[in-house]
Amino acid sequence: MSNYDASNIQILEGLEAVRKRPGMYIGSTGARGLHHLVWEIVDNAIDEALGGYATNIKLEILAGDIIRVTDDGRGIPVDLHPKTNRPAVETILTTLHSGGKFDGQSYKVSGGLHGVGASVVNALSEWYLVEIHRNNKSYQQRYERGFPKTDVDEIGTSSHTGTVVTFKADPNVFTETTHYDYETLRNRIQELAFLNRGIRISIIDLRKEEIVENTYHYEGGIVEYVKFLNSNKGHINQETVFIDKEVDGISLEIAMQYNDSYASNIYSFANNIHTHEGGMHEDGFKLALTRVINKYANENGMLKKDDSLMGEDTREGLTAIISIKHPNPQFEGQTKTKLGNPEVRQITSQVTGEGLERYLMEKPNEAKSIIDKCILASRARLAAKKAREATRRKSPLDALGFASKLADCRSKDPSISEIYIVEGDSAGGSAKQGRESEYQAILPLRGKVLNVEKARLDKILSNKEILSLIQALGTGIGDEFDASKARYHKVVIMTDADVDGAHIRTLLLTFFFRYMKPLIDLGYVYIAQPPLYKVQQGRNVQYLYSEEALNKVLAEMNGRPSIQRYKGLGEMNPEQLWETTMDPEERTLLQVSLKDAMDADLIFSMLMGEEVEPRKAFIQDNAIYASNIDV
Repeated sequence: MSNYDASNIQILEGLEAVRKRPGMYIGSTGARGLHHLVWEIVDNAIDEALGGYATNIKLEILAGDIIRVTDDGRGIPVDLHPKTNRPAVETILTTLHSGGKFDGQSYKVSGGLHGVGASVVNALSEWYLVEIHRNNKSYQQRYERGFPKTDVDEIGTSSHTGTVVTFKADPNVFTETTHYDYETLRNRIQELAFLNRGIRISIIDLRKEEIVENTYHYEGGIVEYVKFLNSNKGHINQETVFIDKEVDGISLEIAMQYNDSYASNIYSFANNIHTHEGGMHEDGFKLALTRVINKYANENGMLKKDDSLMGEDTREGLTAIISIKHPNPQFEGQTKTKLGNPEVRQITSQVTGEGLERYLMEKPNEAKSIIDKCILASRARLAAKKAREATRRKSPLDALGFASKLADCRSKDPSISEIYIVEGDSAGGSAKQGRESEYQAILPLRGKVLNVEKARLDKILSNKEILSLIQALGTGIGDEFDASKARYHKVVIMTDADVDGAHIRTLLLTFFFRYMKPLIDLGYVYIAQPPLYKVQQGRNVQYLYSEEALNKVLAEMNGRPSIQRYKGLGEMNPEQLWETTMDPEERTLLQVSLKDAMDADLIFSMLMGEEVEPRKAFIQDNAIYASNIDV
């Protein structure tokens, strides 16, 4: 055994720990971690705004993927810190868990949880420049990989206050990419503007000749957020419910509006952090919603005796934003995005209950529309109950035979099992013959599946194709979804490479997003990539997946090869389908991921929903980009 004594114990000074284990501080050193650097600095500017000290924030992406964030807040202090005897700004940028977030006075609430933000960004930057305007003077200090290269120098006078941070992410740390995605940044900037009413936030991309710029400013805050999310849907209550109250230092804002869709979209935030996993504020809201709507419906004779509305009835077609600002938030859950403060549940329930009761009393016409919507949802739920029973059978091959066309695999281990959802019986036949039956299952679908965006659950569960799919996967759907019961950890959508195939793929993705979203979150959903062309010259055979690849191969070939354009999967024999699309050693699968659930909701609503005008406008605006259109 090697010696293990005190000499083996390593003490990492200052920011060494951050550079040694960056993933501990920013989650990863991939694209997600790279963008996290930006949010740390933007969040500091937002915190100034939350305190009432800043109203304008500007995020710029400069040439070379350099980030610059400017705010008109108070400016970071530059006087000497009593403990370190160094300027306060230098202490903040070189010491973990330092800053103005801990005394409870400098910042009432803060998005930053641990005070590691700016110092971590500094540590993981090739260089970092901070410029401060305060006391009618301007100051500047430069760092490289966390170490100060200059003192805090006074560089002139200033007629305003604020902080400008410019940094370049260290390519030695972010080896995967140092390129910022404009849409990722823009989405979050718009979200922050919605969540912090009155603040003006701009984002400017200066990396190309054509400058891209967006500025967001919402005096209505989350009320405008709900209107934005419901823009492609018909409204049940025309006036958005808005509740705003502060209790025991905790401020709470709620905006909600019902639409004519069948999906529920409740988004919760704590100190501007999207709590994807919900938490106490979301629980309190849901409790109050069900309680108040039942109370109103009963008191106004809108429900039959002994009838009551379930929680899912009161949430059908609801879009709601719950935003809480807490001086001491406690986050838990797998991704630390679940609010755990126990007192928040009671406060949210009480505030929601009082505000919603007042709204229903003051707006009887709006109230009637909401209750009618909930009662219709209740009837559909009861009608769906019998159909739902069919999805709970122990085996997908049991009873009614809806899933009898499933060619299951022999393996019972979900982690290695795959199911191919195949368009049409002919392609299904080829897939069944060409597959590796040990771990690959085949489920052929006839025709186009139901558009679940336009149907309630009772209609969905009476659709044979959808029912076969639910039974085969074994997870249940909606509120009853249980990922641990998934029979396959790869669910592969395999459709023809044409417009109809793309439509079927979109219909299936709509179903997964609305009723089996955890499958997408877990990374279980994939899209197969069948070839478009088979090029053969003598014994040399190549399968090509795009027009560009075909042109490139043809340019390199001598003579005239034979070219076969595959119109559908059924044109391939079992061996070809295995070689090109199903063989794990050779195939290409696209994993379906969900960057932003709100964006996805907007897109699915627009493309698959009842409202025609938004879809028409989208097609007109984007027709010039369309390709591979079958004529």
